[in-house]
Amino acid sequence: MKYNVISYFLLEGFRNLFKNKKSTFSCLGVMCATMLVFGLFFAIGQNVTNMLTTIEDEQGIQVFILPEATDDEIVKFGDELRKIEGVNTVELISKEDAYNQVKQNLGEKESVMDGLDPSIFSTSYLVTLTDLNMNSQVQNQINELDNLKKITSSNEVIENLARIGRGIRIITGTMLVILIVISIFIISNTIKLTVHARRKEISIMKYVGATNGFIRTPFIIEGIIIGLLSGILSILLVGGGYNLIINKIMQSGTAQTLGINILSFGDISGLIVLVYLVLGVGIGILGSSISMKKYLEV
Repeated sequence: MKYNVISYFLLEGFRNLFKNKKSTFSCLGVMCATMLVFGLFFAIGQNVTNMLTTIEDEQGIQVFILPEATDDEIVKFGDELRKIEGVNTVELISKEDAYNQVKQNLGEKESVMDGLDPSIFSTSYLVTLTDLNMNSQVQNQINELDNLKKITSSNEVIENLARIGRGIRIITGTMLVILIVISIFIISNTIKLTVHARRKEISIMKYVGATNGFIRTPFIIEGIIIGLLSGILSILLVGGGYNLIINKIMQSGTAQTLGINILSFGDISGLIVLVYLVLGVGIGILGSSISMKKYLEV
């Protein structure tokens, strides 16, 4: 019995799709278009976020220690840095390391360093953060440590990177909300046409005692099918288009020249597939429920 009921719901759901073919295909087309726009912004956002993360990893706070600090105090200072919330890595840069770095940066003019003693440099720690938004908080805590000489960091660069990251998340989230609203509107209106065409049949079913849930289920299945088909088609189109564009960029050598690490579709496919499928099912259910409300009111 349960099997027959499920079969009925599925058959009715698929039958509803073909009763209004033009509306169904129109709905699929518009939903795919909106999902493709979201997929485009999502892919761009993921790549920009990845590039920002790479840049963030290179942004460090240089913490210089007083010259009179002993070796034990220097080690203790490093341990205290690692305990600070928001600190990712702590790298010791000795006086000799600093001396060699300056020589390396000078390149062919490194000879100007000849005769200079590494002792003229200060021992320091290079600190990277887990989150750039914690830059000020971490620096305030470092300022409270003993044997601190000074802190140098690119505060403006760090703040700009954090601001860009927030902006990308806002844009992606806004696109997702717009997609959901548009898709719900499209599906609800498409299913509303089917419901309107079957209004007499629905009235008869209610008259003979059919529950609202029994009447509503085939239309919900119709909405889910439309949502899933739109999601699957969009995934295929986004994946194919993304790989085509990425291959052209990689072949041109632009990415290597600019030092940009572009994500493959495989790197972002898991999340985008999940988002599309959840959206397809969720929007299908919600859109169908909205379109049925008028006809199921007692």
